[in-house]
Amino acid sequence: MLCILELGLREPNITEHTELVGGAQILEILAGLPSPEEVLALRPSEEMQQQIDELLEKSKTVDLSASEEWLWQQYEYIEHFVRMAKAKAVLKLKAA
Repeated sequence: MLCILELGLREPNITEHTELVGGAQILEILAGLPSPEEVLALRPSEEMQQQIDELLEKSKTVDLSASEEWLWQQYEYIEHFVRMAKAKAVLKLKAA
């Protein structure tokens, strides 16, 4: 949980970059201590997924710009936290 709090403290860095779509929203949901079922149901918004897909496709054909590389790294960072939260949610459901 400390990691989520640390990431939440960095939210102003995320919101300063308006091209990063949905990152703050996902962190806000995780910070709300959702149930394991809610964590497992967590998915990126259509807009966020579209931006991720575009960056991934572009990275296959050309180098990303510095700004695009920053965005990609931020999405990877957020995805890491979501995967950790989902793994813990599965463990909680199995233990129940």
